[in-house]
Amino acid sequence: MTNKNRLPIAAALSLAFSGAALAQQAAPGGSTALANSAAGAALIQDVVVTGTRDTTRSAGQSLSPIDVIGAKELQRTGATDLRDALVKLLPSVSRLAIAGDAANLTSALTLRGLSPNHVLLLINGKRRHTSANISADPGSQQGSTPVDIDLIPVSAVDHIEVLRDGAAAQYGSDAIAGVINVILKSSSSGGTLTGTSGRYYKRDGLTVGAAADTGLALGADGFLHLSAEFRRHEHSVRSGPDERTGTYANRIVGDPASKRTSVAANAGYDLGGDIELYAFATAAHRAGATVQNYRLPSRLPAVHPDGFSPVETSNENDGSLTAGARGGSTGAWRWDASVSYGIDNVNIGMEDSANVDLYVATGSTPTSFHLARYRNSHIAANGDVSRAFDTGVLPAALQVALGAEYRRETYEVGPGDAASSFGSGAQALPGLSDISAGKHTRNIGAAYADLTTRFTPQWEAALATRYEHYSDAGSTTNAKLSSRYEFTKKAALRGTVGTGFRAPSLAQENYTSLMVSPTTAGGQLAVNSPAARTLGAQSLKPEKSRSINVGFVAEPVDRLHVTVDAYRIRIRDRIIQGGTYTGQRAVDALRTAGITLPTGLISVSASYFANGVDTRTEGVDFVLNYTTPLGGGGRIDWDAAANINNTKVERIAFDTNGNPLLNAQQVSWITSTSPKNKLIVGGVWTRDQWSVSLHASRYGKTSSEATLYKGPDAYSTTVFQHVENAPKTLTDLEVRWQATPRWQVALGAQNLFDETPTEMPAETRYLGVYRFNNQAAQIGFNGGYYYARASYKF
Repeated sequence: MTNKNRLPIAAALSLAFSGAALAQQAAPGGSTALANSAAGAALIQDVVVTGTRDTTRSAGQSLSPIDVIGAKELQRTGATDLRDALVKLLPSVSRLAIAGDAANLTSALTLRGLSPNHVLLLINGKRRHTSANISADPGSQQGSTPVDIDLIPVSAVDHIEVLRDGAAAQYGSDAIAGVINVILKSSSSGGTLTGTSGRYYKRDGLTVGAAADTGLALGADGFLHLSAEFRRHEHSVRSGPDERTGTYANRIVGDPASKRTSVAANAGYDLGGDIELYAFATAAHRAGATVQNYRLPSRLPAVHPDGFSPVETSNENDGSLTAGARGGSTGAWRWDASVSYGIDNVNIGMEDSANVDLYVATGSTPTSFHLARYRNSHIAANGDVSRAFDTGVLPAALQVALGAEYRRETYEVGPGDAASSFGSGAQALPGLSDISAGKHTRNIGAAYADLTTRFTPQWEAALATRYEHYSDAGSTTNAKLSSRYEFTKKAALRGTVGTGFRAPSLAQENYTSLMVSPTTAGGQLAVNSPAARTLGAQSLKPEKSRSINVGFVAEPVDRLHVTVDAYRIRIRDRIIQGGTYTGQRAVDALRTAGITLPTGLISVSASYFANGVDTRTEGVDFVLNYTTPLGGGGRIDWDAAANINNTKVERIAFDTNGNPLLNAQQVSWITSTSPKNKLIVGGVWTRDQWSVSLHASRYGKTSSEATLYKGPDAYSTTVFQHVENAPKTLTDLEVRWQATPRWQVALGAQNLFDETPTEMPAETRYLGVYRFNNQAAQIGFNGGYYYARASYKF
């Protein structure tokens, strides 16, 4: 089946809502050029399928801002993870420098400074399941259960389309900030082998990776593209000296160690009669380990006479499968029907630890524990129909798309072993007891419609509406109106206005945990539990959003492409970690939840997730691409992109006890821990067998209200110290040599000049080891990284 043969059938899916356009119609099997992004010169004519039902629409013609990133651009970043590659390519995408605990082992990203929960991720236009691993540590991403994009092999990706606009009226819950659509390779021949290795300038964090993909023909009218990938990353350590010992024995600050194996398959087969079968699947296994705070020898000298650093481990299995059929022809109804299943299963453990209470009671304790199992899954069924109608009045056909969707989501929590939860439990992170275990499900039904047409040859408009009903969170109806006016072939004005929503995740409704450091403990209580009710908790309800985007697209001279988009996103009843209580009230609530605390703690807190705040996010995205031909000297593809973003809190809610749900520190996590601006500028020079990429990324200032650990206000939840992280600029360089038509070798450096974040004041460094602000750092802690890569095409 040739690409041209697949194109008309893929049009059916692109006219539907639930993942409207699959990858097969967008340059299958080849790397697309970058359009409207900061990775390099682009063709604004690149066809896009996200957020549109028109199978011939380019990024420049879209009614919403869309970045298109090809496989070559992903590879040139030197990143072996999709998340890190997107952060380097798009100013509107960011990530935490370090998430903490088990969240360190999940790859969460943000768009336009909002939560990871506000980004919807699709594969080939279909909604992907989220992680079972919730981010529980304090900070801007607390409570997020994102889709883990790094479990998709980079070698499987043809290109990625990033829709920077609210799209809940098109795709449903979570798409408040935008949509990331990963399009898989679909060629029926050829392939690539790639090997890479690198490490930090400080000679740790060794990374080794290998990837392969190949296309196969399925008879005369089908394809099967297979991809596989392996990545191993070792620990890095960036801790300061522990003030208790004066040594560097505390290794908590740094990258976790991880091993990841992932595979993907994408297939299609033309049955004839304008009917095509399609299927795609991914599977991944990841094992990770992240070091916790050092415990002194006095904690349990009989078992650990030299002290110990517990190591939290994660053993994760993730998989997804989508299968369906589509058909129809021009001038008739087109249809698409599919079923998807996705699952993420995470087992959390602890090594090199101990249960002090168990040792006191029995004279012995294990040093390894199984703490908990988290399992998240969904099954979804979609049906869509679409058709173009000639009204006889309008200058273009009226495109009509209708559809329905059903999803069933399940979140399951399994308890740890008995030793992990006995008494105060395993050191660093007690295991979950039977009281915290359970299985939770919900059903979601949706119906949606879309109308698109032109009122004049220059003026196009679209209306999307969607109704959804959640068995646990009620019903919601949302709409989006989009419009684009083309002044000339090289200048256009576009805009959207719409409403959106995000339903609380099952994890946010039912998650309970306790994290214990050497001197503090913090409990997260399920919002619907009796324990949380004593602290003023109320049942969660969906977040509601209103967004507006106004943009300008221009090609003022040949080879120069410019887009500017201004946006405002208002979110009501935003779900955050709040309702924080300390002291005896926190202790009593934790006891009500069946949680036992260790002795000798200085500070104890308890919290729950709540609809705690209304926010307003405003910003501007700017993208420029220009190509300079140099004749015999090759060419330079210049690019520049910037994001200016600001979030403000408009209202703070109160709990049923009459107390505000957020304090000043929690407000700062929402408003100032993401850079107010980010600029990426650089270019790619190409001549014959040589190519060089050079980019500088400037991250604006961030700030937070840091907890004090010394002085009269130590561990206060009302008095904090304002800390700021100065702007930082990272420079990335890669040199490539095409040794033969099949062999390519590359050498590169990320953070070429070894920049690190601003260091924290001494009084805000817990135990002295947290040199950097893990809640607000714009850049990673590890400094420079160098690498080599070799690839072979066949």
